[in-house]
Amino acid sequence: MTKRIKYTVHGEVQGVNFRSFTQSKASSYGLTGWVKNTSGGQVEGEAQGDDEAIQKLLKVLESGPPSASVTKVEKSEVDPKDGESSYVTK
Repeated sequence: MTKRIKYTVHGEVQGVNFRSFTQSKASSYGLTGWVKNTSGGQVEGEAQGDDEAIQKLLKVLESGPPSASVTKVEKSEVDPKDGESSYVTK
């Protein structure tokens, strides 16, 4: 069953390749969606796919790339979207 989540990652997550890391991991798990920096210093995005792949992504978001320092990951379920074919960095 396809599901979609929206997430926000807090901490030292900008300027540490977090978006590239997330895009690479999400793509390798077969997820679609997007990731971007926010003006408030967080990274946010959406991910869509099967539950197992989403859980894998959430696990790696909790630590991020080696130079990141994640303090919190907020997530919520949102309605799936049609028409996406990849996971992109905005």
